[in-house]
Amino acid sequence: MDFQLTDEQRALKDGTRELLAGRFGRDRLRAAVEDPGPDRALWRELGAAGFFALRLPEKDGGVGLGLPEAVLVLEEAGRALLPGPLVACQLLAGVVDGVATGEKTVGLCEGAREPVLWEHPAGCDELILVEGGEEGGGEVEGDEEEGARERTGGAYRSASDRVSCAPFASVDPLTPLARVLDLPRTEPVALDVPRLRREAALLTAAQQLGSAVRTVEMAAGHAREREQFGAPIGSFQAVKQLCAQMLVRAEMARSAVYAASITESVLDITGAKLLADEAAVRNARDCLQVHGGMGFTWEADVHLHLKRAWLRAECWGVAGEAEELLAAGLIA
Repeated sequence: MDFQLTDEQRALKDGTRELLAGRFGRDRLRAAVEDPGPDRALWRELGAAGFFALRLPEKDGGVGLGLPEAVLVLEEAGRALLPGPLVACQLLAGVVDGVATGEKTVGLCEGAREPVLWEHPAGCDELILVEGGEEGGGEVEGDEEEGARERTGGAYRSASDRVSCAPFASVDPLTPLARVLDLPRTEPVALDVPRLRREAALLTAAQQLGSAVRTVEMAAGHAREREQFGAPIGSFQAVKQLCAQMLVRAEMARSAVYAASITESVLDITGAKLLADEAAVRNARDCLQVHGGMGFTWEADVHLHLKRAWLRAECWGVAGEAEELLAAGLIA
């Protein structure tokens, strides 16, 4: 199996990076810290570029690509720290009208978690709540009726103004949160919940991968420019080792995430999310260390990557659960 990107995939990745660099550069990033709601104009531009309709069939107005291409696009979004319910809009573009074109935004949250957290509540037009659908390491067992009930009865949609919620402190200034207190379960949505969970975990891992790669670039760039004792700090062995370890983590996560987008296996996606979370968090910490005292300042962007990595590591599968699932898969 060949995991090298095709020319078309490289063009998609490069084009997404160029679009985000032009529309969401550093000035916009810092402005979003003060006003983290989704930029509707940018959202519509992303919709026009096929960002959300990437996996919809062409006959339905989509681009007709697959999960590997969605991973590449979300990786670039994670690299840019683009705020907004990106994973939800990518997964639900064919479910909620207007999401594919960027005219509407939709939130997605896990009903089994406590607390039930909703990202960007003020910026979403609708909310989808999923319940159940967790998978083990093997094949999902059960009769067809039970499987159908799991797919159709595990998701509910509601207009945002019908959801009872309360503010919830977020570690990431770019991702406001609310705690869902009550959501009317009167409108079920026919979704394959186990598949949605897998894909949400993988696309979240792709965002973590993008952040991990970006912090490698930031650390290496600073190490080349910053001088101590008349030499760039990147010439010192301790800094070289930090940067090398960061690169190894990022490339291991890249291999795992790209492979999981092909196999779509439960265990592969679980392992990819675990590696990407570790790479994003630890790389951001090491990047901060390479930057030294200035890395701790509000003006530096390093802390934004670390806070986003902490938040994403708690979404769609945390480390402890992933480790248990992978261990069970090894002994099954």
